[in-house]
Amino acid sequence: MNGKSVKASREVKPGDKISLRRGPVTFSYDVLECPKSRVAASMVNAFARDVTTAAELEKLNKIREIRANNTLRLPGRPTKRDRRDLEEFLDEQWSDES
Repeated sequence: MNGKSVKASREVKPGDKISLRRGPVTFSYDVLECPKSRVAASMVNAFARDVTTAAELEKLNKIREIRANNTLRLPGRPTKRDRRDLEEFLDEQWSDES
């Protein structure tokens, strides 16, 4: 907050600048005002303005692109039919060797 590390219990006031580091990307926000009570997450945009730099957003987009292209998709657990087909195939292989 305002360039300093703070504890979670620190009170936020209008005009404060908040920086959050999530992985390699640093998100920045300006506090416009504080609600009098708790509000829904969808209403947070009315109380804070996102001022994250374009360079940080570009870094985030590159990370998302790399992850999307390098994701290894495994088929998952075999179904009962897959297991039966595999057992049948292995039985045929074993019977051919005998």
